[in-house]
Amino acid sequence: MVKHIVCWNMTDTNGRTKFENAKLAAETLLSLKDKINVIRKFEVGINDERASKDNFDVTLISEFDSFEDLDIYQKHPEHVKAAAFIKTIRITKAAVDFEV
Repeated sequence: MVKHIVCWNMTDTNGRTKFENAKLAAETLLSLKDKINVIRKFEVGINDERASKDNFDVTLISEFDSFEDLDIYQKHPEHVKAAAFIKTIRITKAAVDFEV
């Protein structure tokens, strides 16, 4: 099994606060769960507004059967579209992929 974890910091843009953009990013990501059949587990969390401001704003924790399935996910047109959108509302991104 492969875990794919991604964290983002959002920005204020397009008349929305960074928290509103975090919610929009989470909705966009969660929509992928039913569109890409190689996803085994898919969780999205938004940093609580009461938590440390040093934390990332949004985190994705996902699982795949193999690195090949992760590659299918990353190249899937729906993922490409979601990633392109999130890129327009984020400041930074960090990711890690590892086998368990």
